[in-house]
Amino acid sequence: MDNVWSKLDRKSTAIAEFTLRQYRTRLSTWIVMIASTLAMLLMLLFYIEAMNSEIEAIDNDMDSFDYDGDGYPNGQEAVYGTDPNNPDDFPDDVEPDPPEKWINEDDIDWGQLSEGMNYVGEDDDGDCTRKDTPSQRDTNDNGVECDIGVLLDIENNTLTIDADGGVDEDPDEDKYGKEAGHRAFILGIGKFGIIYLLGIFLPLFLATGLIREEMSDGTIHYMLAKPISRGEVLLYRMLGYIGITWPFILALCVILCIITGLTGPSDDLFRWGDIVVWMSIAWAAMMVSLVYGTIFCGFGIIWKNGVILAILFAAWELGMAFVTILSGGSSSIRYVSVIGWGMIIVDAGVSLAWPDNWYLIEVGLWGGGHGEENWLGEMSYAALPGAEPLNAFSGGHNLGVSNWLALVISTMVLVVQGIAAWFIGQSIFKGKEVD
Repeated sequence: MDNVWSKLDRKSTAIAEFTLRQYRTRLSTWIVMIASTLAMLLMLLFYIEAMNSEIEAIDNDMDSFDYDGDGYPNGQEAVYGTDPNNPDDFPDDVEPDPPEKWINEDDIDWGQLSEGMNYVGEDDDGDCTRKDTPSQRDTNDNGVECDIGVLLDIENNTLTIDADGGVDEDPDEDKYGKEAGHRAFILGIGKFGIIYLLGIFLPLFLATGLIREEMSDGTIHYMLAKPISRGEVLLYRMLGYIGITWPFILALCVILCIITGLTGPSDDLFRWGDIVVWMSIAWAAMMVSLVYGTIFCGFGIIWKNGVILAILFAAWELGMAFVTILSGGSSSIRYVSVIGWGMIIVDAGVSLAWPDNWYLIEVGLWGGGHGEENWLGEMSYAALPGAEPLNAFSGGHNLGVSNWLALVISTMVLVVQGIAAWFIGQSIFKGKEVD
C-alpha cells in the first residue's frame, strides 16, 4: 500500500538513478576521475622513490671525528677519559673503534606521551652519565639525571622539550627522515591533493551544471512536470552527485592507504595506525565535496556561466587553505570557510592516530641535539630531514575540546553549511523562470 514515504522514496530513487546514469554515460565524468587518479598516483611515485632512497647519516655531535689524529674517535676517548685533543693521550691496550660506530650512537628514544611532564630518552653513549657532578647530569633541573623533559599540552597542541646535556644528541637521520617524510606526504597529499583539489575539482566539473545543463537542454521540464517540488529535484540530484563522488573519494583514499601502509617505514608489515588518518582525510574530502557541490550547483542556477563564480569561490578557499596550513590551525579566519573545517577533521584524526606527532616535529626542528654543545664548543640546531615539511602540514584543531568532539563539531558545521547552501539554492530555483 502506497503512503507518503513510499512515494517520496520512489521519486528520490528515480531522480538519483537518472543522475547517476547521466554521470556514467558522460565522457567528461570519466576524464575527470581518471585525471584525478593519475595525478594522485604520480605524486605517489615521488613518495615511493623517497622511501627507497637512503638519507645520509650525519655525525651531529662529532663523536666519530678524530681531532688529535691518534686513531681513536672522540667518543671513544671521552668514554675512557682521555683527551680527544691531545695525540699523546689515548686509551691504553684498547683497539680503536671504527668511526661509523660513533655515528647515530645516541638515537632518539621514543616514550609514551600524555598530558603533563614526561621523561623520555636515554643517554645511549654515556655523554651525560659520565659527567662528574649531579648538576652537570641534570641541566634541565627537573630532579632526574640524564633525561629529556617533555611538556605536552594536548588541548592547545603545544610541546616543549628540555633535555639534559648529552641525551639524544645524535639521531639517525635516515630513520627520522623516513618517518617524518612519510607523515608529511600523507598530510600534504591529503590536505592539498585530496581535500582541496579533489574537493574543488570534482564539484566544479560534476555539480556546477547539475541543474543548469538540464535547464539549457530543456530536459528539466520532464522533471518539473511530475508532482515534485523544485527543492526536491535539487536535493535528489545532489544525492546522485554524492553517489558518484563519495565512492570515488573513498576508493582513492583506500588505495593510497594500502600503498603507503605497505611501503612506509614500519617494524610491521603494515602501518595500521595510518588508517585513522586516511579515513579522516576521506571523510573530510567527502564532506567538503558535498558543501562545494551544493554551492556550485546553486551558482549554476543563478547564472548560466556559474562556473566563473565557482572558480572565484575556489580561489577564496585556496587562500583559506594556505592560511589554515601556514598558521598551524591557529587563525580564526578559517572558521568562515569550508576548507578550514575540513582540515580540522584531519588535524583531529592525526592527534588520535599519531599522539607523538608534535614530539617528532619538535625533536626534528631542534636537530635532535636540543642545544647540545659539540666538541668545538659550538651549538647546532639544524633541523633533521623531513621535520620542516611535517611541521608545515601539521596543525591543531584549536577548538578547546577533545579530538573526538572536534571531529563531531567540524562535521556538523559542514552539514549545516551544506543545508544552508541547499536552502538558498532551492529558493533561487523556485523563483527561476525555466524557458
